[in-house]
Amino acid sequence: MCRVHHLAAATAAATALTTALATLAVAPAAHAAGGTLRLVQPGDSVQQAVDAAKPGDTVQLLPGTYRGSVRITTPGLTLRGSGPASVITPGTGTENACATAGHGVCVVGTEAAPLSDVTVEALAVTGFTKNGIDASGTTGLTVLATYVHDNGQQGISQEMSTKAAILGNRATGNGQSGVFLANYAYREGGAPDTGGTVVEGNELSGNRVGVTVRRLRALTVQGNEISGNCAGVFVVGDEGVPRAGDLEVRKNRVVANNKFCPANPRLGAIQGAGIVLTGTEDTRVTGNEVHDNVGSTDFSGGIVLFKSVVGIPNTRATVTNNKLSGNSPADLADRDTGTANTFTRNTCAVSEPSGRC
Repeated sequence: MCRVHHLAAATAAATALTTALATLAVAPAAHAAGGTLRLVQPGDSVQQAVDAAKPGDTVQLLPGTYRGSVRITTPGLTLRGSGPASVITPGTGTENACATAGHGVCVVGTEAAPLSDVTVEALAVTGFTKNGIDASGTTGLTVLATYVHDNGQQGISQEMSTKAAILGNRATGNGQSGVFLANYAYREGGAPDTGGTVVEGNELSGNRVGVTVRRLRALTVQGNEISGNCAGVFVVGDEGVPRAGDLEVRKNRVVANNKFCPANPRLGAIQGAGIVLTGTEDTRVTGNEVHDNVGSTDFSGGIVLFKSVVGIPNTRATVTNNKLSGNSPADLADRDTGTANTFTRNTCAVSEPSGRC
């Protein structure tokens, strides 16, 4: 199913559920298969409902605006809204540790004891100084059909986590990435195996980067619509061991990511960058449509290989069966000194060095 249809279907299903719930006598909780359904109305405390929930319960937000961050530490919990009509916005900033950190919705476990099987779906998160949805130390997290926009740093952020499904979300206007996945957000380390995390069918626009994957292995970024960012997809590695890589970037539509983002202390300026690999190994970029990404920075072009910030080249990247056009200065650009990188069966007009199309 195409991504937009997936998102629309998920949102419609959530709205239909809310309509059905609204016909019930609104009680603090109702029994549902597999757990308790806890209804929350505007003016009620989402955090209070989450704190009262047990594994397998669903906290259901009716349409409206909910002020205050939400911190989830219960495994198997579902936090569900009614689509974009259920909006989580900043409160006092002191209501819990999530608020103090500047995030909207926090899903919190530890690296040693990951929080399992939490779902956040069909709601909007906006206006937070840091991340809209921030997950740390999780396994089996699902983030589905959310609208995460205009937050100061990441739209959806995850670190120290495995087996996530980031599906059918819309992330726009966030200060850093629409979706950001990393081993650690604030310290160094090798690239762990995610166990098959999937970022699929998301609409990512107007951020600094659509999707950033930093120092991770064994995940898939596929079927996303990515446009209007400074860069579409950024896969970041370095000299750490295990190396970042052994992952798939496939069947995404990456178009006109031509915002200009100035340099910061860790990275040069970015504009017109479609799919960028830096310092990775065994990364497979296949079957993507990459068009009209135009700029004049080190990372500008359709699909670009570039050395990492510490000078580590890509190794054994496979770039195949992609359709590229209108990217400048090149559709395909191999700008590092990596070995055994291959470019085959791509449809494009200009490559650097020449002969890669």
